[in-house]
Amino acid sequence: MQIISNAQNLTSGSMQNENIFSNFNNLPQKQLYDTAKFYFDNNIMDTALFFYSLLINSPVKETDTEQQKRVIQSYINSAVIYYNTCDYLTAYNYLIKALLLCEKVDYETYALLIYNNIGNIYHRFKKFDMAKLYFSKALNVTHDSTTIVFILNNIGSSELGMENLDSAFKILNKALKISKTHFTNNSYVILNNNVAFYYQKQNCYDSAYYYYCLSLDVAKKNNQIEYEAEILSSLGNLFFETNQLDSALFYFNLSTTIAKENSFLKILSENYLTLSKIEESKGNITRAFDYYKKHTHVKDSLISIDVFGDINQLQRLYEITKTNQQIEHLIIEKQIKERTIHYQRIIQSIILSVLMLMSVVLLFIYLQKRSLSRAYKALFEKNIEIIDIQKKLSKKEPANNKKKEPLNNMQDKLVDKILIVMEDTSLICDSDFTIDLLAARVQSNYTYVSQAINSKIKKNFRSFLNSYRIKEAQRIFSEPDVTNYTLEYVAQRVGFKSRTAFYEAFKEITGVSPKYYLKSVIERKMT
Repeated sequence: MQIISNAQNLTSGSMQNENIFSNFNNLPQKQLYDTAKFYFDNNIMDTALFFYSLLINSPVKETDTEQQKRVIQSYINSAVIYYNTCDYLTAYNYLIKALLLCEKVDYETYALLIYNNIGNIYHRFKKFDMAKLYFSKALNVTHDSTTIVFILNNIGSSELGMENLDSAFKILNKALKISKTHFTNNSYVILNNNVAFYYQKQNCYDSAYYYYCLSLDVAKKNNQIEYEAEILSSLGNLFFETNQLDSALFYFNLSTTIAKENSFLKILSENYLTLSKIEESKGNITRAFDYYKKHTHVKDSLISIDVFGDINQLQRLYEITKTNQQIEHLIIEKQIKERTIHYQRIIQSIILSVLMLMSVVLLFIYLQKRSLSRAYKALFEKNIEIIDIQKKLSKKEPANNKKKEPLNNMQDKLVDKILIVMEDTSLICDSDFTIDLLAARVQSNYTYVSQAINSKIKKNFRSFLNSYRIKEAQRIFSEPDVTNYTLEYVAQRVGFKSRTAFYEAFKEITGVSPKYYLKSVIERKMT
């Protein structure tokens, strides 16, 4: 065992006998902790974990606060080790145990580390709302300016994940101002990386490139290899997004080389996936397929994200109606068939020389296309059915309102006001309509409105607004003179500033593209 062989270096003699564990366990608690910390600080993690386990499993005296603090720190450092090996469930369990013990000791420094690390685990699984919650708890017990910058950066990153771009910008800008007088290499690299990502989301590519380069320079100077690989990957994504494929390939290749040499599996997996997309866009189908196989191979070697179900038992998807469940099922079925057809085409290109099998492949693809067409049609019909149901319900609304139970909760009342405002299409279809305007309409503020939408409606504001705008777009598509409309016109009419944003939102909500939906409406009228 590597742990035992490394631990052997601590003594002058050989310890190849069955009493190794007991010999170490008899060491004083402080000596065990100092030894564990020495190996942890020198990145010899297996041996550090060995000594931390001795501390964790030793009896803890309630009257010995110093021993309790050492055990808490042992839990935290062990969690860090397991997190870095992608064993997130064990890391989470250790942090919870540390938190329970920390409540007895009432020591803020440990609480800060625990909350921040729990937030990192939720952020890893893209549970950005929970990540923000724990980062905020960490911020409440933070007094050091350097640490405040670090935590603000984490909160800003969570806001970016939730697409709350305005809030993310305010938080990151605040962190940047503080960091000017309290500079550390780690916080500087991560902070500028998030600022760059914000500008990338805002399509300010020159600013994004500038901040990525700032982060990269500091990471290189301080030999922060993993950050360097991540930033190079981010630069590759930036150039891929702007369709500069050669530059994108250059940065991804640099990042992949570093990730391979240092076994950064998460970075390597994501790089292979994006390289597959790049090669596909260049028409290099065979190379794209090779990268995709590498991506799946590396991804399979990582611990499954499914363990998050054990971590996050209290988190559940909000309830949906039977009709929406059917739509979701059809969307998934359509996506599976699209992916099947996509790779069948790849196989077809490889076996074109085998003439005897070509007819079989073509027949299979034809059947899949026909099945996909039926799935699209079923999705369209289901959307029409939902619209009809909503129209019938709206006619009955006055009667229903009389029977409606009084709202006892202030947040419920706020949601009721929000829903009334959202029915005003002239307001929500204004491209300048924001959550601040909504808050003004309901006589509240940004925070309460955002919390109400997240808590009660289980959506962020952007998704919530898009659902109403797409509903209005569906109504416009049913108008008699719809054949005179262009998609750009409809997109602008319902409040979208670009055709791309309208297309993505429409397909996400209805399962079909607006072009297909409009075509189906016209065909339906002609029959």
